[in-house]
Amino acid sequence: MIVVAGEALIDLVPQGAGALAGLRPTLGGGPYNTAVALGRLGSPTAFCSRASRDAFGEALLAGLRDSGVDVSAVQRGTEPTTLAVATLDGNGSAAYSFYVDGTADRLFTAPAALPAGTRAVSFGTCSLILEPGASAYEELMRTAAARGLFTALDPNIRAGLIPDADAYRARFKSWLPSVSLLKLSEEDAAWLGGTPREWLSAGPSAVVITQGGDGLTAFTQGGAVYSVPGERVEVVDTIGAGDTVNAALLHGLSVRDALSPAGLADLGADGWEQLLRFAARAAAITCSRAGAESPYASELAGFPDPSDPS
Repeated sequence: MIVVAGEALIDLVPQGAGALAGLRPTLGGGPYNTAVALGRLGSPTAFCSRASRDAFGEALLAGLRDSGVDVSAVQRGTEPTTLAVATLDGNGSAAYSFYVDGTADRLFTAPAALPAGTRAVSFGTCSLILEPGASAYEELMRTAAARGLFTALDPNIRAGLIPDADAYRARFKSWLPSVSLLKLSEEDAAWLGGTPREWLSAGPSAVVITQGGDGLTAFTQGGAVYSVPGERVEVVDTIGAGDTVNAALLHGLSVRDALSPAGLADLGADGWEQLLRFAARAAAITCSRAGAESPYASELAGFPDPSDPS
């Protein structure tokens, strides 16, 4: 079981140009998208969050169930669902404005236990910014790491939500001893400062940096660096692409039985290249359609299987 911990929200995506363009509600949130993508790829997945009992909250849970995701660890509340208003640039890249005051997901409390069979826990995005929930997710991260579980972190920076950038950067560094796999975009890396080698020295077994259409690069504790190019597609938008990468990496590691520091160390050049190519292909499919519509396993049929070590 892979548990994804973090927010579920509604993305309001513009259907045209200009500030008054019509907005289409879509299911979203970085952790939510990661959980859905994992479920679609076929990994046993559970979502750990707090969701509203309003209509949006019900739709979010239905979307998880439709993708085969276990929602038994989702807390519920009467508070409204968080809204994120997207703005797309000419390349389909999204920027967001958030409506988060008093919403359900930021009132998350750390659970006493994770679902049975949990092997890995994934964290990231707004859930690690907005208090009081951020401290609860941080507690869960540290607890999971202390139990020897594999932990993944995608900061997925939303600078408009961060009141004190330096304080957040310091907090990010404090998480690294509890992180097995750090994945972030090159934009996030630039905002956070530091280098993959500095981050690796603080704890993670591997760092993966996404570079948009230019591909992905993995840095490992052993000093090796592995890169693959991006898959060329006609981009509709990039919403959910990084979340799909998260899911593809975790899925690929799971089917290889490599959700551990030792497993990451044993991947080698061929294993890393195959894993990164699989993630790049999955993200490209997401970019080829509107919203965070990650691929199903059947859409990657014929693509090199990350579980095949040959």
